[in-house]
Amino acid sequence: MAAFLLGAVLLIVQPEIVPSRPAINSKTETTSQSVQRELLKKTSQKNDFKENIHSNGSCRQLPQTIIIGVRKGGTRALLEMLSLHPDIAAAESEVHFFDWEDHYRNGLQWYINQMPLSYPHQITVEKTPAYFTSPKVPERVYNMNESMRLLLILRDPSERVLSDYTQVFYNHMQKHKPYPSIEQFLIKDGELNVDYKAINRSLYYIHMQNWLKYFPLDRIHIVDGDKLIKDPFPEIEKVERFLKLSPQINASNFYFNKTKGFYCLRDSGRERCLHESKGRAHPQVDTRLLEKLHEYFHEPNKKFFELVGRTFDWHSFVAS
Repeated sequence: MAAFLLGAVLLIVQPEIVPSRPAINSKTETTSQSVQRELLKKTSQKNDFKENIHSNGSCRQLPQTIIIGVRKGGTRALLEMLSLHPDIAAAESEVHFFDWEDHYRNGLQWYINQMPLSYPHQITVEKTPAYFTSPKVPERVYNMNESMRLLLILRDPSERVLSDYTQVFYNHMQKHKPYPSIEQFLIKDGELNVDYKAINRSLYYIHMQNWLKYFPLDRIHIVDGDKLIKDPFPEIEKVERFLKLSPQINASNFYFNKTKGFYCLRDSGRERCLHESKGRAHPQVDTRLLEKLHEYFHEPNKKFFELVGRTFDWHSFVAS
């Protein structure tokens, strides 16, 4: 029985090596395997551990790439666009394995079960935008696989705050529940309410510092969310290169939908757009309040640019 369990675990943690995947050295592989075995123990003890290779050669694997955020940064658009590549197998739902304690306690077998079926040559990707701003997540991801390739999509912090509010506002409207105006969240005692969670999520340099404690910058590819909206193909090309994928996605996979006001996807003759909840109009905000928001993000953005060694065309940054 022990031999069977060990064999089954090794089957999960040692998928076939494929050219398009990031190279993993033997030290990293040993560390990752050790951690995975420990997390899989509880599953095996419950006698619900199952061999998951199908007759056609597909199986569920741990992700080799994770889209870690940021919330309302364009993570769904990035995942849908990346899924155009035949060597990508993407989890449909946000898994919340590393940030929700109830999920994390279930162990890696539970996590694997949330992944899509994939073939040995494919890269499995999952996205959970809350990972980027969750303090415990970087270490947990590192413990699973210190060679993980991470995708982070960011947009103008002020615009991201407005999108964050807009999503919650519409969620309440759909449930016929009242929701305060954005001014009630942004202003407190006549000043900008810096305790508003949506503002905290846009302090990118604070959260990035936490990730850089565990992963070098060359393992984290930052996608410019504002550029992805305006001209998606060049940004997706960069992602392909980062993931060491063969160039399969091309400009003809994208077309601008004038009715919706953003780019949609074309794949093998089929056309599809993101859900109607994407690209909603932001609430009207007083110009002076927007200026306060831009001013507040000026220094944090500068620190972020210095941290990652590049700049972004955001309202709150003025080159000195």
